[in-house]
Amino acid sequence: MTINHRNLEFGLDTFGDLAFDDTTKERISYSESLRNIVAEGKLADEVGIDVIALGEHHREEYSISSPDTVLAALAMVTKTIKLGTGVTVLSSDDPVRVYERFATVDALSNGRAQIMLGRGSFTESFPLFGYDLQDYEELFEEKTAMFSELRKGKPLTWEGKFTQSLKHADVFPKIEGHQLDTYVGVGGTPESIIRAVRYGFPVMLAIIGGEPARFAPYVDLYKKAAQQLGQPILPIGMHSHGVIADTDEEAYEIGWNYIKKSMDKIGLDRGWPAMSKERFDFEVEHGSYYVGSPETVAQKIARMMPQVGVQRFDLVYGTGGQLQKDRFKTIELYGTKVIPRVKELLAAGDGNA
Repeated sequence: MTINHRNLEFGLDTFGDLAFDDTTKERISYSESLRNIVAEGKLADEVGIDVIALGEHHREEYSISSPDTVLAALAMVTKTIKLGTGVTVLSSDDPVRVYERFATVDALSNGRAQIMLGRGSFTESFPLFGYDLQDYEELFEEKTAMFSELRKGKPLTWEGKFTQSLKHADVFPKIEGHQLDTYVGVGGTPESIIRAVRYGFPVMLAIIGGEPARFAPYVDLYKKAAQQLGQPILPIGMHSHGVIADTDEEAYEIGWNYIKKSMDKIGLDRGWPAMSKERFDFEVEHGSYYVGSPETVAQKIARMMPQVGVQRFDLVYGTGGQLQKDRFKTIELYGTKVIPRVKELLAAGDGNA
């Protein structure tokens, strides 16, 4: 599948995995982790990365439970990078409050805020904030509809089953000159794709395992549905885990030690088997892990983006609580070497499927 190499975006995603100290090798505190994320975002801005997206979680291994608060801090120390989420769990939040918080980040950053709405791959936020998991689908559907109306920036009259009733209610601060940049995070269901099209939102595909090309049908579905519903065909992105180091061997060692640790913990909660060496090797060679030297990672991204048909690629970095120096190294190499090389390969046609 051919993609337009002139309108590409490259981002970084993090959940705020609690890192290990470079010297003591002990886990750092939540406070230090959050301060480090601000430093990471500042570095990402300096090396020319387009977007940084922070994922909302309410689990002990992650420090980011309030992404918009961290994005507000980033707004003060960055200049051009877009400040987004990956994702904001809209189902267990109040759409009005969410909109007002991101309108605030947009004002502080001079229009660089970007929200990615999602249902969340974990369920801790539902009981934590008083929601019933039996309403999982309905909550997201209704709140997405309400959020879509709020983006119009006009007083809202609204009746809902899971949301408050409003009568000509206005929300503040106002966003000036544009609507809030909004994506929807999708795990890979046709229903999620159709919903995003219906509301006129671009999508981000969470490709965290298996061959990326198996997601290409969802890109085709998005385009066909947009045509049928009279909606614009908006950018589609993908995000996947990765580690970049000076050599393939160094990156592999970091990835095996930390990505495996993270996946094994998630697997334990969900009844999955521990990750084998064979599985990890498959993901690195053919699947959804981007692990290696800058050239190795760039070559793989340039192959996979056209195979899936996406215009945006986000690298999930720091998975499993990698050492702080390794997180900085991934960010630096991604911005200074990988992204320019991917653009070069795609412009030359080497990345076309």
